Amino acid sequence: MINLFEYQNKIDIQDSFKGLEGFLDEIWNSREKNSFYSKNENDKIESQRFLQFIHKSNELKSNKYVGVIHYEGNKINLLPKIFFDPEKDYSKNEVNQIQNHILWWLSYCRKIKFPNYQVSLGSAKSDFFEVLIYLFSKYTRELLNSSIYQQYEEVNRELSFIKGRLNTNEYINENLSKGKWHKLNCTYDAFVFDNEFNRIIKYVTTLLFNVTSSQDNKKNLREILFILDEVTDERATAEQCSRISFNLMFGEFETVRDYCQLFLTNCISFDYKNDLKLFAFLLPMEYVFEDFIFGFIEKELEAVKAKSQRSDTYLDEGKAFNLKPDLWLKTNDKSLIADTKYKIVYSDEKDPKKGISQNDLYQMLAYAVRFEVNEIILFYPNTIKQVQEEETELIIKDALADGKEISIKAFQLPIINRELLENNIETKTNLSELFKSTREGLISKVEKILK
Repeated sequence: MINLFEYQNKIDIQDSFKGLEGFLDEIWNSREKNSFYSKNENDKIESQRFLQFIHKSNELKSNKYVGVIHYEGNKINLLPKIFFDPEKDYSKNEVNQIQNHILWWLSYCRKIKFPNYQVSLGSAKSDFFEVLIYLFSKYTRELLNSSIYQQYEEVNRELSFIKGRLNTNEYINENLSKGKWHKLNCTYDAFVFDNEFNRIIKYVTTLLFNVTSSQDNKKNLREILFILDEVTDERATAEQCSRISFNLMFGEFETVRDYCQLFLTNCISFDYKNDLKLFAFLLPMEYVFEDFIFGFIEKELEAVKAKSQRSDTYLDEGKAFNLKPDLWLKTNDKSLIADTKYKIVYSDEKDPKKGISQNDLYQMLAYAVRFEVNEIILFYPNTIKQVQEEETELIIKDALADGKEISIKAFQLPIINRELLENNIETKTNLSELFKSTREGLISKVEKILK
C-alpha cells in the first residue's frame, strides 16, 4: 500500500508502475464531465493531472486529487495534504481514519451527491473504496429483497391482438406482405422489470464486482446480480442517472440512484490492455472542501441562509468578469460573503501574512466592493500538525467610499478529529457517531464566527 499526500511526499517510480501514466491519461480523457469539471480550464488539458511523474529524478508525486488507484496489484492512496506529517509513518488504521474523514466530508456534499451516511461502516479493515462499495451493496441488496423497481416503458412487439397503438406501416411492410397477417405490430406502455434504472444498477454492480477484493462485498453484489438476472446487460453513464426521477412509492431508490451516479461520475474501470484490475476513484479535494462547508452550513445551521456561488454580479460594467463567491450567507443581523480556500496557512510564525496570499486578498476586496458588503470571511481547513485553530483579521479602508472600513477575516475550521487517528474503529461504527464531537465543534465555531 502506497500513501501519497497532495503536493507533499514523493516516492520512487517502481518497475510495476510501467504503463501507469498512460492508464491515468485514459482516465483523464474518459472521465465524466460533472459539476466539478464544467467550465474549467482542465477540460482543455489532454494529459492527466492526478499524479506528477518526475522523470528526471524518477519520482512520483500527488496533485490535488484524493481517492484510490488500483494498478497492477498496487494500491495507491491519494490523501489530503492537511493530514501530512513528514515525521510520521502512517499505519493502516491511521490511513483508514483519514479516509473516514473524507467519507464524512462527502456526506454533506451536494455536487457529489454522496448518499445516506447514517449507516454502518462495516469492517474496520476496509479501505476508502471498499467502504463505498459496502455502503452501496448492502443498501441496494436489502432494498431489492423487499421491493422491486418497475416502471412504464414503451414497448414494440408483435401480438395476436391489438394493444396500444397499431403500427400500420410496419404491419403492412413486415407482416401483411409476408403472409403474417395474424401478427399485429403494436406499440404500448408496459410496466416492466427490465427498465433503464435496473440496467444502470446491474451495470454498476458488475463494474464493482470486478474490482472489489472484499468477500463480503462480493457476496452482496452477487445477490444483486442474481435478483437482476433477467435485466439486460447495458453500459450506463452518470448522465442517465441524473435524468431519472421517482414517485413517492419508489422514493427509497433515490439513494441507489445517487450511489450509481457517484460511482459512474468519479470512477473509471475498463478493459485497459485486457486487464480488469485497473481502477481509479478520484475527487478534486479543493471542490470537496468547498462543497462540504456549504452543505454543512446549510444542513446544520438553521438560523443561517446559505447560497452557493451566486453569479449575478460582475466586476466591470461590460459584464466580462463574473464574480462568483463560494458562499453568500445571511443571518438575522447581517449579510456577508464567505470564500473557502483549501490551503495550508499559519504554518510559518514569522510570516506576517499568515500564509494568506495577496491574490486572495485582492479577490475578497473585489467581492466587498461589488456586493456592497463590509465583512468578508475566508474559511481554511485546520491541519493535523496544528493544535489550535488560528484566525486573522485585516481592516482595509476604502478611500473611494469616504474611508469605509472593510473587514476581511480568515479562520481555520476544525474539520479534523485528532482523537480518531489514534484509536481503532469498532466494527459497524456509525459515521454520525464517529464524528459527533467534530460536528458539534464545527457548529460552535461557525456560529461564533457569524455572530
